[in-house]
Amino acid sequence: MEMAAPAKSSADSVVAHGGDDVGEEQRRRRRRPDTKEEGGGDGDGCASHHHPAVDVEAGGTHGSDAASAAAAAPPPSPTTTTRRRLVSLDVFRGITVALMILVDDVGGIVPAISHSPWDGVTLADFVFPFFLFIVGVSLAFAYKKVPNKVMATKKAVLRALKLFIVGLILQGGFFHPLHDLNYGVDIHKIRLMGVLQRIAIAYLVVALCEIGLRVSSGGGDIGCDYMLIRRYHRQMLVGLVLVVMYLVILYGLYVPDWGYEVTSPGSTVKRFLQVKCGVRGDTGPGCNAVGMIDRSVLGIQHLYTRPVYLKTKQCSMDSPRNGPLPPDAPSWCEAPFDPEGVLSSLMAIVTCLIGLQIGHVIIHFKKHEERIVRWSIPSLCLLTLGVSLHLFGLHMNKSLYSLSYTCVTTGTAGLFFVVIYLLVDVKGYKRLAFPMEWMGKHALMIFVLVACNIVPVLVQGFYWKEPRNNLLKLIGIGG
Repeated sequence: MEMAAPAKSSADSVVAHGGDDVGEEQRRRRRRPDTKEEGGGDGDGCASHHHPAVDVEAGGTHGSDAASAAAAAPPPSPTTTTRRRLVSLDVFRGITVALMILVDDVGGIVPAISHSPWDGVTLADFVFPFFLFIVGVSLAFAYKKVPNKVMATKKAVLRALKLFIVGLILQGGFFHPLHDLNYGVDIHKIRLMGVLQRIAIAYLVVALCEIGLRVSSGGGDIGCDYMLIRRYHRQMLVGLVLVVMYLVILYGLYVPDWGYEVTSPGSTVKRFLQVKCGVRGDTGPGCNAVGMIDRSVLGIQHLYTRPVYLKTKQCSMDSPRNGPLPPDAPSWCEAPFDPEGVLSSLMAIVTCLIGLQIGHVIIHFKKHEERIVRWSIPSLCLLTLGVSLHLFGLHMNKSLYSLSYTCVTTGTAGLFFVVIYLLVDVKGYKRLAFPMEWMGKHALMIFVLVACNIVPVLVQGFYWKEPRNNLLKLIGIGG
C-alpha cells in the first residue's frame, strides 16, 4: 500500500504514519538526472514548479542560504535522494495522545475540560477530530504513489478491518471497568461502534478516495492551486456530498415516538420508558435523527450506555458532573446513545478528507511559505465558518458531529499543525519535541494500554489476600 516507505503490517500504521518529505520533482530528478530545470508552462495556465536539488527536507533552503549550501555541499548522486521524516506529523499525533490522557484522567476532577454535556465544545472535544485530521494527512504519504490499485485497496481494507476488530474488543465491553476482575461480553449487548471503529471507517473511505479518485497529473508537477484542485476535485466532491447527505438526513428525517427498557440500580425489575418525539430537525438529546438511525441500524442494545448527556442539568443534579437523576428528569436521560454512530460518522469522514488535502500540500509544495499559506487560509476559513454557524443556531455538538463542530475542530487542527510545523520542522526545536514525537510514533499502543485502561486492568489482577488490596490502591488509583 505504501510506496514512499516500507508498509507496516500492523494496525498501528493506520494511526501512526509519518511520511518521508520527498516530492514528485525529486523522484523524477532521481530517475532522469539529465533533465533541465528550466521554466515553461504546464499547459494549464500555471508556471512550472521547480525546486533546487537541496530542497529535500521540508521546505529546504532559500535565497543566498540555498546558494551557499549548494556550493558547500558535494554534488548529490543522481541515483540517491535523502529522505527525512516530517517530524511535525508525529509531534502533532503525540500531543493529541497526551491531550487525550489528560482529559480522561483530569476531566472528572475539572469538568471544564471534560466533554461538553451536549451543545458547545471543551478541550476534550478537540481530541478525536485531531486524530482523524492527522490520519488524513498521513494517508497522503501512504498513497502518494499507487502502481497497483487492486493491491492497494486490499491492503487498505485489511488494515481497516484489523483496526475495527481491535476497537470492537477494546471498546465493545470485553474488558470490564476498574475494580472488576471479570472480563467478557454478551454478544447480544456488545457495543458495535467506538473510537477505533470510527477511525477505521474514515481511514477506509478516505484511502479508497485517494487510491481511485485523483486525476493523473500527466507527468507534470503541480505548481499552483488550480492544478492541485483539479487533481483532487473528485475527493472534494465526495466531501461535499457527505455534508449534504448529513444535513438533509439530520434536519429532514422524521423521528417518531420511541421507547426502551431500563433496569433500576440495585434491582432486576425492568421498566419501559416512552420518549415522545414526532418531529423533524430536532437536535436535542432525545429526538435527533442521529440516535434514531443508530437504534434502527445497530440496535439500541449495541449502543453506548453512558452517554454524555447524563451530565446535563435535565439528567443530573450535580451537573456538569454525573449525579442522581432529578425527580422531573426527561424519559430519554437513561437511554443509550452512541457518540460514534452511523450518521455522525459521515462528518468524521469529512474531517479525515480535509486532513488528506492538507497532506497533499506537503506532497506537492516544498517551500515553507507555500505550505504555511495553503494550510493557514483554508483553516482560518473553516474556523470562521464554524463559529458563524454556531452563532446563527447550528450549534457545535460532538455527539451529533455537527457541521459547525466539524469546521471549528478541523480549522483549529489545521492552525495547530501550522504552529507545530513552524516550531519543529522550520525552527528546528526537535529535541524539545522528542517525547511527543515518540508518543506519536506509538499512538495506537499508548491508546490501547493507557486510554483503554488495559494496563490498570492487568495490574489490578495482582492483589494481597483480597482483590481490593491490589497494586492500583498502593499507587493511589484504586480504592
